Amino acid sequence: MNGQTNNAAGLAAGQPSGASYSPFLIRAFWIICGATLLIFLLFFSQGFIKLSETGRRLLAIFVYSACIALPSMFLVTQLTVRLAGKLPRLIALLQAISLVLIAAAGSLAADFVLQLIGIVPRGGFWSEFRGSLSFSIVITLAIGMSVSTYETLRYKLQAATLEARTRQVEQERAYKLLAEARLSSLESRIHPHFLFNTLNSIAALIPTDPARAEDTVGRLASLLRFSLQAQHNGLAPLAQELKVVRDYLEIEKTRFGPRLRYEILAPNTLDSVKIPPLALQTLVENAVKHAVAQRSEGASIRLTAAMEAGWIMLEVSDDGPGFSLGAISPEHGLGNLVARLDLLFGPAGRLNVTRENEWTVVRVAFPAES
Repeated sequence: MNGQTNNAAGLAAGQPSGASYSPFLIRAFWIICGATLLIFLLFFSQGFIKLSETGRRLLAIFVYSACIALPSMFLVTQLTVRLAGKLPRLIALLQAISLVLIAAAGSLAADFVLQLIGIVPRGGFWSEFRGSLSFSIVITLAIGMSVSTYETLRYKLQAATLEARTRQVEQERAYKLLAEARLSSLESRIHPHFLFNTLNSIAALIPTDPARAEDTVGRLASLLRFSLQAQHNGLAPLAQELKVVRDYLEIEKTRFGPRLRYEILAPNTLDSVKIPPLALQTLVENAVKHAVAQRSEGASIRLTAAMEAGWIMLEVSDDGPGFSLGAISPEHGLGNLVARLDLLFGPAGRLNVTRENEWTVVRVAFPAES
């Protein structure tokens, strides 16, 4: 992310990532060639090197190339980097004008150097310049515009690639924020639902057993404290979730008495395993609603937790009449839990309902977190 941010900053400054690598090598090559040519010219001017007419013509060509090509390469690169994004329609015209000016200035400089070393006679400076100017402009435009077109296209490709990557990062960040907002919203729906059920239990106890009502208020306070903390945590330890479930079941037991029977089977080795907060309470609350509350004889609830091959398996079973997961609305507790599993674990989080030996089994599975 930081690398892409730096690239975006470079683009905002007119310098896309990687735009200086290839021109740097080109400039280094021309600098080496220019230094070699200067040394050669020095030796030639001092008479240490003798050249034939053909050699003198080749030397003149190298001088023209050095005086025109090096500044052309530098200018084309700088114009492309600095103006391609700001003036996309005028960049080609500006490059052409710049190349013409460089060709003229380079021809003057080359003729001056050639006169200094004796290849151009003293009185033939301007005639040499006029004769070479048109040729220099044509060659400079032909080669320079080819290079500038390549550099412009490469710049646009790099800018488009960087923009696509930046948009992808921003989109992923937006998805993450949306997922966190949805998760917080889903959890907030659970808390009022749970609170109203618990308050009903306390209201039923107050006229008949104030002591148990007081004890239940203490359990409710503990549950509310945990639910407020859970709103800020993505996952919670299994041991803490089991305490929530026990408190909830004891609260409900004050309402249903012997109609509610339960057992919890979870090894102590899994106490530190992380699970979605209030996930077990949601499963148990669903069992109470569909099995215990709807029958005069009540029902038995069994909660088990296990780890198999890196997967956490949570099961809440009851011997009630059963229900279909397809009939559950998104606003239902199980519907909320399904959405939370999807947000937290993606396709790896699963919830299913089966009927096994007269027991309704709600099973939740997701990858274990380290």
